[in-house]
Amino acid sequence: MRISILCILITLCSGHAIAQMPSSSRLSETAAGSPQPFLFSVTTLSESGRVWSLAYSGSYGERTFGPFGYDGLGQQLAIKGYLGKRFTLWASVAAGFPHSGKITSAQQAEIIRDLVGGKKQSGPRLGLSFGVSRDWENVKSVSSRITASFDAAKWRFGGNMRFEKSFNASRDKIDFTTSAGFHHSIGKTVYGGIEAVGQDLEGFWEEDEAEGGARLFIGPSVNIVPGSSRFGFSACGGPVFYATRSNAVPSQALRDLSLKNGYTVRAMVSFNLQGN
Repeated sequence: MRISILCILITLCSGHAIAQMPSSSRLSETAAGSPQPFLFSVTTLSESGRVWSLAYSGSYGERTFGPFGYDGLGQQLAIKGYLGKRFTLWASVAAGFPHSGKITSAQQAEIIRDLVGGKKQSGPRLGLSFGVSRDWENVKSVSSRITASFDAAKWRFGGNMRFEKSFNASRDKIDFTTSAGFHHSIGKTVYGGIEAVGQDLEGFWEEDEAEGGARLFIGPSVNIVPGSSRFGFSACGGPVFYATRSNAVPSQALRDLSLKNGYTVRAMVSFNLQGN
């Protein structure tokens, strides 16, 4: 029921925003590239593009959780769009099919405001967000994200620093996650590179980090955006491993399913709601 209500609200919001946009602005960002090239880092949209898009992604993970992906088969539908005044909306609903047990769900929504850049597609952008979420264990949280990106003719970079406060006593007081991605053009419509994610990085200097230690993901990433198509395709995967080990007994949070190393693979199909 919660997923259905959130989907209806997202659809109404996106439909209203698209209807208000001038047609001359609907083509520029479609031609420029994917509105969401990375799978583990969220980037903002520019005033010059104002694209709204839908993205469907599927993932499979073993001994993984949280920002690294779902432990099992995960399915996600996300919407992203430009609200005006350098504000970007990003929201998603997801369903998880575990290796055993009941199907679970999660929702998340954020509004990001570019503080530096954001008036054109190329060049640097620096933003700040506020968001709310409900995770796979029905734990509610509020979050803030610092976004940084740089788009050039042949390459692009995107990175996030995300701070989350969950309303659950067994979690960290503040959960801190970083992510970064880099792509370089390897063809007319193909970008290739690398993505990385770090969680509980305080484990590098705290021996009693509550969630078991610092955990990292790193893997190859590819983004394909055919020039004449409104579709885009992305894929990324690699190992998820502990870089440090904590002396503390880990909490019962969902992302602590296992203290063993694992892996995750994710693929995404995006569709621009504006364009030819």
